[in-house]
Amino acid sequence: MAAFKRNLTAHAFLIGALLCFSIFSWYPMVREFILAFQKTENGETVWAGWSNLTYIFNDPAFWQAWRNTLLFTGLALLLGFAVPFAVALVLNEFRHGRGYLRLLVYLPVMLPPVASVLLFKYFYDPGYGLFNRILESVGLPGQAWLQDTDTAMISVVIAATWMNMGGATLIYLAALQSIPGELYEAAELDGAGILRRIWHVTIPQTRLILSLMLLLQIIATMQVFVEPFLLTGGAGPEGATLTVVHLIYQYAFTFNNYGSAAALGLVLLVLLAGFSAAYARLSRAGSED
Repeated sequence: MAAFKRNLTAHAFLIGALLCFSIFSWYPMVREFILAFQKTENGETVWAGWSNLTYIFNDPAFWQAWRNTLLFTGLALLLGFAVPFAVALVLNEFRHGRGYLRLLVYLPVMLPPVASVLLFKYFYDPGYGLFNRILESVGLPGQAWLQDTDTAMISVVIAATWMNMGGATLIYLAALQSIPGELYEAAELDGAGILRRIWHVTIPQTRLILSLMLLLQIIATMQVFVEPFLLTGGAGPEGATLTVVHLIYQYAFTFNNYGSAAALGLVLLVLLAGFSAAYARLSRAGSED
């Protein structure tokens, strides 16, 4: 009887999780797939075949959005992948006050995303923004950070990196603290400097968590929306910050073209799923070797 009750409780929790996934994850994906091949005419929904996909592929904004999204992903990985790891390396060297430093690093993650973005929008203001004040204090001209096509994207990347680096930093720090100290001692006895210790000890010992975080950050950055939407209005100057997810938003809520929005969402879903599957296969092959 006790075993039955225990199993019943376990199955109840499992059914609850399956219902949540079904309602909030699987059903929207299935509905999106169906909607991508439909269109609404005169209040009636009809099957559209491949016309939604043909429409988005022939839209110049489609290719511009993908270029901007890939550019954002590349820049965000240069900063958002390397900077948190470097910060974790520095924090790992502290022996006192590490808890306060972890809190300080994680603080931006605890702030509401809208508040963080609006804070950076104030910093980027060309008239009274903090960044231009700093430039002027050292004799450099101010910049139109969010209004210039040359600086709009990197400005969005900097804001996104500051907002999201706290979580990655703590994950890296936990991985670093799990490395046996004997490995570093052996490397020091062999005459290895700090850079060689990082290359030959730290990175190999944290390879799995580094590769997993790389995958998660690529998936997250490919779906960027909040930062460009609030900082530059979405598209930005001459479409410099138009991303794929914002183009989906435009199709759906600006042009009321839900079929094209679903079709573009389906393209993004297939691309990220294919990338994740390829990554998992390569990782499995690498671990077997």
